[in-house]
Amino acid sequence: QVQLVESGGGLVQPGGSLRLSCAASGFSFSTTAMRWYRQAPGKGLEWVSTIDSGDDSTNYAASVKGRFTISRDNAKNTVYLQMNSLKPEDTAAYYCNAVVRVRDYWGQGTQVTVSS
Repeated sequence: QVQLVESGGGLVQPGGSLRLSCAASGFSFSTTAMRWYRQAPGKGLEWVSTIDSGDDSTNYAASVKGRFTISRDNAKNTVYLQMNSLKPEDTAAYYCNAVVRVRDYWGQGTQVTVSS
């Protein structure tokens, strides 16, 4: 079955960095676009970034562009989100997402807290 397992969250000071990982299994990872979303306390789900399969083209939300970098390692079935210059407003639960055979799959999420 499809599984997505995020890791790498934690508490970091403003201006700091974190790298999130999402280990995928149960589907053809190398041919599937992967996405990161986040949900801040009391707010809705926000799309953060997408990396396509094949050419690995990427897209970012305006709020993270220039600070976050999405990447993938098809040999490890893992997608990453490198987050630099973190701000308090980046505080959220971060979720990995894949659409497999027209169905959405989500990981359990990893908490990122940016605070001094």
